[in-house]
Amino acid sequence: MSEATKRQIDASTDPKLAEEHVFGTFPLLKRERSWSALDFTWVNTALAIATWAFLVGGSTALLVGFQDGIAAMIIGNAIGLCFMVLASVVASQRWGSEQYTLLRGAFGVVGVGIIVFTVILVTEMGWSSLLAVMAGRATSQVASTVAGTDLGQYGPVVTIGGLVAIVIAWWVLSRGPVTIGRFNAVIAPGLAIITVVMMVFLVANTSWDALVSASPIAPFEDETLNFMVAVEFNVGVGVSWYPVMGSLARMTRSRKAALWPAYGGLLIATLIAQTVGMAAALTLGDSDPTVWMVPFGGAVLGVAVLIFIAFANITSMSSIVYSTILAIRQSSGRALAKVPWKVLTASFFVVPAIMTFFPQFMYEQFMVFVSLSGAFLTAICGVALADYFVLRKQRVDLRELHLAQRGTLYAYPGGINWAGLIGLAVGAAFYLWLYNPITLETQGVFSFITASLPAAIVAAIVYLALSALLNRSRTTEAARS
Repeated sequence: MSEATKRQIDASTDPKLAEEHVFGTFPLLKRERSWSALDFTWVNTALAIATWAFLVGGSTALLVGFQDGIAAMIIGNAIGLCFMVLASVVASQRWGSEQYTLLRGAFGVVGVGIIVFTVILVTEMGWSSLLAVMAGRATSQVASTVAGTDLGQYGPVVTIGGLVAIVIAWWVLSRGPVTIGRFNAVIAPGLAIITVVMMVFLVANTSWDALVSASPIAPFEDETLNFMVAVEFNVGVGVSWYPVMGSLARMTRSRKAALWPAYGGLLIATLIAQTVGMAAALTLGDSDPTVWMVPFGGAVLGVAVLIFIAFANITSMSSIVYSTILAIRQSSGRALAKVPWKVLTASFFVVPAIMTFFPQFMYEQFMVFVSLSGAFLTAICGVALADYFVLRKQRVDLRELHLAQRGTLYAYPGGINWAGLIGLAVGAAFYLWLYNPITLETQGVFSFITASLPAAIVAAIVYLALSALLNRSRTTEAARS
């Protein structure tokens, strides 16, 4: 009897099993994968052109001018997306499983739980909070235009708009990834068009010469350091997709439908939106289109664009949280297994809802947040790449992965593979030694090698070395399975 037939019989016996592959941790069978390359492209485009991308461009403008900024954004995103996609999309698409289950070999079931409830949870709550605040700012600007008064960039209307955005995001999320994909198929093309329109408005209302000749807003004295920090910041942006991409990529029908839409869709769409944000920051002093879209586009067009942008942030939140909740559910063991999907997703939004009351803090700490989370996500990617491609040679045992501590192949003492956690810690520490985003202290070599890629390599090397010492027989058996 085939696995598909068994699942059909089980689903008819217990209807909850019919949704376990969508809202739980079961791997997807081929017939259950509904996204084509175009579908996944729209999902990634909608994610990439959420308004946080404009803020990334504006933050880049703090350090470098327009031409150097374009180069920094291309280099940084290309590097970050490269090892992010390889670390998450490839394995998840092949095996139909989100990346957190696949990480059990590298970190152990308890080790994955530690990572999910620290690095991943904090990172994704941070991004969700930022998206909610930016949706709130769009709402505030629309209300200001309609009321004919200035309600403020960080006023109470921003908080109200952010809370409404969270409620709508929860509603979309509660319907599952198919609904998310349908919304993105509408949102993504519209965002692409709107972003191009924004760039036209910017050039028409300033000038191309003023844009090209504009000086960075708050650079360091060392021009090389400015450029490398800008590159590193954009590498962090590229790597920041890691927590969500595996869970989304498993919905695709083929490797081709997953790999290139993930890399190309995110890269191209991100660069377009970031370029608009950078251009706005350099010429107008503010990267957020909620500030200048109405004055440039007029009341009717400006308000329509802002409403569309606000809703795009909502779909982005839904995509982010879907992957995170899957990770939380599989990492909690039996503790959250019976908690209804709607309740679990609602609980995630508690912290982002609280953060909408501090919108200015979210904006001011944006670069620090991206870089700090990037330090740990980079190290996770390094360990994941070493584990899947080098140690296990792209072979995994799905049954043993799901058995975890009840099995043998991925059952580590205490549920922790110390080789993975130590590799992660050393990689992140090496990143923060090269570049401390809080104090802005850097080592001299940072100006030549940046921090993310070296940190990923260090994490991978440490992991492989410790695996040879601690888990030699286990990894040899895994490679043969």
